[in-house]
Amino acid sequence: MNRITEAFHRRKALIPFITGGDPDMAVTEELIYALIDAGADLEEIGLPFSDPIAEGPVIQAADERALRAGCTADKLFTLVRRVRRRTNIPLLFMTYLNPVFTYGSRRFMENCADCGVDGLITPDMPWEERGELAADSAACGVTLISMLAPTSAGRVRQIAASAEGFLYCVSSLGVTGERQEIGRAAADIIARARTVTNLPCAIGFGISTPAQAGAMAALADGVIVGSAIVRLVAENGAASVAPVREFVRGLRAAIDAGSGTAGAGLETREGEIHV
Repeated sequence: MNRITEAFHRRKALIPFITGGDPDMAVTEELIYALIDAGADLEEIGLPFSDPIAEGPVIQAADERALRAGCTADKLFTLVRRVRRRTNIPLLFMTYLNPVFTYGSRRFMENCADCGVDGLITPDMPWEERGELAADSAACGVTLISMLAPTSAGRVRQIAASAEGFLYCVSSLGVTGERQEIGRAAADIIARARTVTNLPCAIGFGISTPAQAGAMAALADGVIVGSAIVRLVAENGAASVAPVREFVRGLRAAIDAGSGTAGAGLETREGEIHV
């Protein structure tokens, strides 16, 4: 088994997201270690981009801060190489097609493999166009993570059957960011996907409180939380490591406790919501 598969075999996976380089590279590295300490099973690192079309205002602002601070793909490759010396946790890059093509697809995948990035999430790449990256990612051993959204209803079987690593199931329509309700669409998507694949299913977009994380863990194999964490970084800057660690520990505890029954917490007005 590879690192991604092993992570999902141990327990319900907690997958936190941070924007690489926000507020700077040193704090990003500290945040990665803090997330591991708090109970992350996989970590998703955003490669900042000037036009992140799938992101809401919280992560858009984080991308802007990271770019102003000088974050580049090469700096993140160097950071991940250091992190990989200290941990075996699966590390995922989230980025858009433009930065990959600008960098050079094969060179990008080679550098991912060389520094220890396990997988790549590209939210603006339609499933029908995965061939744009598939050959290079396969040659370099980098897993391409497929996304299933509420709009994927007619293609769930095809996407799930060809997916690898795990399925990223989007809980609701729209961009990432805090919301007041989490819809039930992801539960339906997961049910359909499980008829054609044994791959783990992780839910993102809309989870930001421990209660929501526990409820979603009852439905899925993993929970992805991003904007709530990125917001803490925005509010605390260089002092964000401690509050992020505490918040993620709360998510971990709720997931482990299996708080709520299947379907509980799907529609809630407590707190903020995100990926």
